[in-house]
Amino acid sequence: MKDKFLKFISNPKYIFGIYLLVAVLSAIAKLNGGPLKYNNYLIFTNVFYNTLHENNIYLHYPDIHFDSNHYGVFFSILIAPFAMLPDWLGMPLWNVANTLVFLFAIHKLPFSNQKRAFFAWLCLQEFITAAVSLQFNIALAGLLMLSAIYIYERKETQSAFFIMIGFFVKLYGVAGLSAFFFVKNKIKFIGALIAFGILFIVLPMLLSSPHFGIQSYADWFQSLSEKNVSNQVLGNRQDFSLMGIVRRVLGDASISNLTFLIPGMAVFALPYLRIKQYQNLPFQLLILSSTLLFIVLFSSGSESPTYIIAVAGVMIWFLIQKEKTPYVIGLLIFVIILTCFSFSDLFPKFIKENYIIKYSLKALPCCFVWFRVIYELLTKDFQKDYKLD
Repeated sequence: MKDKFLKFISNPKYIFGIYLLVAVLSAIAKLNGGPLKYNNYLIFTNVFYNTLHENNIYLHYPDIHFDSNHYGVFFSILIAPFAMLPDWLGMPLWNVANTLVFLFAIHKLPFSNQKRAFFAWLCLQEFITAAVSLQFNIALAGLLMLSAIYIYERKETQSAFFIMIGFFVKLYGVAGLSAFFFVKNKIKFIGALIAFGILFIVLPMLLSSPHFGIQSYADWFQSLSEKNVSNQVLGNRQDFSLMGIVRRVLGDASISNLTFLIPGMAVFALPYLRIKQYQNLPFQLLILSSTLLFIVLFSSGSESPTYIIAVAGVMIWFLIQKEKTPYVIGLLIFVIILTCFSFSDLFPKFIKENYIIKYSLKALPCCFVWFRVIYELLTKDFQKDYKLD
């Protein structure tokens, strides 16, 4: 019995199957709850129809959904196949499509099958959180991983493709450039970025018009600027970030993002000074881990479903550790308990509302891991101190 259980949990196809089942069941559960329960999906599909009719995709449309869209106009192309289907079919397929991107990225990681399965099991709770919200963040986590993995494989065109998809939907995709210094054929890579950039600018114009496409980028900038201001509110369900922790502990929502971003980016960039380590794949993977954590911890737009990205970064860091010391294992447990399960029934409502949400504590374990990652990037010998299989 024990051997069968170990075989089950160490085989990626079983956990991958569970992911796909969760994706479908999450969508069905939301569908059964009525339109208010799948508001995110209604926002997404309305991006397609508003682009088609050349209506501002960033305005509020209270007759259709509450809140507003914050994705780029290119998203209208991605959501189009699902938006044209009835919700009962389009919604599960949307969740499955996002999940497949994430699973494909896990499959491509340079780990053994057992480690890939372990990665997926440990990300499951955060995946459920994002899947229940019908979030694109699931696919975005996959896109960011794939953009780096294809650079490791010297497939610059594929990497550029995934970077630009992420960038034109949510801007976070630009973080894929963190692996730029590991690119072997930089001219080919830059050329592919430019080519896909032009293509992704033009495609939405085929649904609407050149004028609408260009205007949408100006509207997008304004929308993101307004959202950033609205996110910096004490006690809401946004700003689950390093910045949010400081702002909420000090009780000062006016502290600028730049107060954190400038020193944060300087710290993030320090490992790139270790040029001799560039050739080591564990170093490159730890840069990816740092990137996945950084873009969440230094964004005022980070909310609970965004943490599928950060937790993926945590798991990459953990799995390449040669020695699983008590400290390393302790950090992982800290992430699983407070980051992954902070919004579950594991924590009483009183604690969730008065501590976890109030002080953005979901971000705290990932902050510890990110600083640990930076420490390792600056001090370790990646040829000796890490292993991948």
